[in-house]
Amino acid sequence: MTPTNIGIIYGSSTCFTEMASEAISRELEDCLTSASITLHDVANDGVENITDYDLCLLGIPTWDYGELQEDWDTHWDELIEKDLSGKTYALFGLGDQVGYPTWFQDALGYLNAVILNAGGRVIGHWPVEGYDYETSKAHTADSSHFVGLALDDETQPELSPDRIHRWVRQIIGEF
Repeated sequence: MTPTNIGIIYGSSTCFTEMASEAISRELEDCLTSASITLHDVANDGVENITDYDLCLLGIPTWDYGELQEDWDTHWDELIEKDLSGKTYALFGLGDQVGYPTWFQDALGYLNAVILNAGGRVIGHWPVEGYDYETSKAHTADSSHFVGLALDDETQPELSPDRIHRWVRQIIGEF
């Protein structure tokens, strides 16, 4: 089965996560010409739409020392209360592996925990190879993957387009 109704919900303070969301949307449009893709900035739309889609992608940057981006933080309690049973999610995060090597992609890990605790299914785990950081709360149990696509537009912006290209095809196949 191919998803036909896709939502992308993201939080972005410095526009990097917004730009990644737009790039992911374009890749999805290239792969799924008949799909309807809707972008939501969590600052404006909150998390009300999180259960409205066949597949919902959630984008979150990690701030400073492993903190949530402020717009996600504003809606965090509401997100925790959602029943996401039977819904499929793919997660992507932005972080700085050089500036914050001990907190790289931590917010992605927090988001994954909330989605799983609420009954959602998460697809799109991404290999840790090609990154240089110390620790992350976004690792899978065996630490071989991140729980979603990890982007670093601070130190590896040239790698993001290819990572997005490959990840979008991966999540379509996993759906």
